[in-house]
Amino acid sequence: MATIALDIGGTKIASAVFMPDGSMLFNRKRLLKGRTGHDVGKLAAEILSKLLTTARRSLIPIDSIGICVPGIVYSQTGRVWAPNIPGWENYPLKEVLQTCVSDPRIQIYIDSDRTCYMYGEMWQGAAKDCHSAIFMAVGTGIGAGIIIDGHVLHGNSDIIGAVGWMALQAPYSPEYDACGCYEYYASGNGIGARVRDAVRADKSYRGKLRQKPITRITAYDVFSAYNEGDHIAVTTIQKAIEMWGMAAANLVSILNPQKIIWGGGVFGPASVFIEDIYKEACKWAQPLSIKQVKFVASELSGNAGLIGAAFLAIKNQSYE
Repeated sequence: MATIALDIGGTKIASAVFMPDGSMLFNRKRLLKGRTGHDVGKLAAEILSKLLTTARRSLIPIDSIGICVPGIVYSQTGRVWAPNIPGWENYPLKEVLQTCVSDPRIQIYIDSDRTCYMYGEMWQGAAKDCHSAIFMAVGTGIGAGIIIDGHVLHGNSDIIGAVGWMALQAPYSPEYDACGCYEYYASGNGIGARVRDAVRADKSYRGKLRQKPITRITAYDVFSAYNEGDHIAVTTIQKAIEMWGMAAANLVSILNPQKIIWGGGVFGPASVFIEDIYKEACKWAQPLSIKQVKFVASELSGNAGLIGAAFLAIKNQSYE
């Protein structure tokens, strides 16, 4: 038996069939190309239908389907909230996808991207031997997948892991209203925005980041400028390292994990700072816990969500 996995993101949908040994078949990606609302749901349903047909023609029996989404999954209803997909405030994703599945024995399981990242690392990545670990997903925003004592944590209403809202700096500023203090400084969007603010404010600045329109400066431009010693980039990245370290320290002190795994689009280029982040965390964390935890980079590159979605389905199917 095999599993179909879909990783639905803000710009693309990745999909594949997974065999029980973890091997991946028919791995494809489709861009959203500006789709919003139900058009994204219809695209996901189309991709799922095609994979079901491909598997049937290849004589591969499918027993479960796992879906990774970029936001919150309401487990009781199968509805989802995905802030970077307009129109998905309370979208009936499970209901839409269920229309593609003619065999009632095939179950669909949906979870957040941060939880799926953690599942992926447990199955095939950096957390294979862990019972307690945290996946710190730093991309456009920041979220955390959390497994403690072998259990995935979901919380009262499935909103657990929204660590971008961690309060790391006083006093409170209304600028944090939209995304939270931690995300404001240390997400991909936050790093880009803080540099754009700094370039606008420093009229005398003539460095690398002045070479393109301010509105087009991204986090990747900041990392490139950092490598050349640009002072605005250096100051911004140092602030992000401080925030990454403080946030990690708080999680270590509260949850006592074996590992914190750093992933998402920013890690990536920020993986070279993991040792610096650990040193920062050591200043703030419970001293015994921080000595026992390891800070490591994701081993699954851009496939953590897809692999985790497959494991989500396999794990849940095995319980039924």
